[in-house]
Amino acid sequence: MSGLRWGILATGGIAHAFTHDLQTAGLDVVAVGSRRPESAQAFAAEFGIPRAHGSYEQLAADPDVDIVYVATPHPSHAENALLCLHQGKHVLVEKPFTLNEREAAAVRDAAAARGLLAMEAMWTRYLPHMVRIRELLADGALGEVRTVFADHTQRISSDPAHRLNALELGGGALLDLGIYPISFVWDVLGAPVEISARARLGETGADTEVATIFTHASGAISTTVSSSRAAGPDTAHIVGTEGRIDIDRVWYTPTSFRLTRPDGTVVEEFRSDVAAGGKQYQAFAAQELVAAGRIDGDILPIDETVAIMGTLDEVRAQIGLRYPGED
Repeated sequence: MSGLRWGILATGGIAHAFTHDLQTAGLDVVAVGSRRPESAQAFAAEFGIPRAHGSYEQLAADPDVDIVYVATPHPSHAENALLCLHQGKHVLVEKPFTLNEREAAAVRDAAAARGLLAMEAMWTRYLPHMVRIRELLADGALGEVRTVFADHTQRISSDPAHRLNALELGGGALLDLGIYPISFVWDVLGAPVEISARARLGETGADTEVATIFTHASGAISTTVSSSRAAGPDTAHIVGTEGRIDIDRVWYTPTSFRLTRPDGTVVEEFRSDVAAGGKQYQAFAAQELVAAGRIDGDILPIDETVAIMGTLDEVRAQIGLRYPGED
């Protein structure tokens, strides 16, 4: 595996979680950048990172950084990723990849033009239980998959100033939470051919609940529900003619699942044995791609990331959710 030197762009909560998992897995974090020098310095001191940069531009220009993890709010993802790509850095961009499909395509095209990796940090896809589930599906263990359903429901905050409720920060349950189950149904069933969405909007105009029903090319139907105001089971299920897979709480983190036949017989139980939080697996995948001279992966190809952003665009159009500055 290539020993890439990682830079961390931004110092918020997700950057802390990712850096912890990187270092626990023995990966090399060499620099951090923030718009505020004191934030970069505090982050570097916390994690023992050699260099702290007082701007994103300085981090992107650091000659000792090979790949940058972009951990800013959603509306800044495209700008920050392009900044790093223009400086010759590979990028792993926190989900959702960008604010919309147009921005995602711009990042994809910029990376391709420079021969660089641009990858969405949809960490769930790289977890061991998801790897095993894809193996079972490829082997036909469920027969014909008829339905998939998943929820991502948390009680987070009703404070209008919280980032999840702030339209200027790309707030709303869809982009922050709904991206997980929507990416999941894409992974299992492929692109939806019909999309139907409903939502409840909060005081600021950001969505607090959103539900989707998709029909896929096979005829299978998927449903997802996401909420930022109420905590639900956070489970996922794949139902086929010869069996079903039930993924336990919290399905999008390292967890367990069961493969059950229609008569109720459990034929496989899987339990994750994962060190740290699990975000290191996506970093391993990025490093392996670069080491192999590749700029795209098979688990989540960049064209699929762009197309999923298009699905989110259509959901937002149906529920009347628009962000400031969008054309």
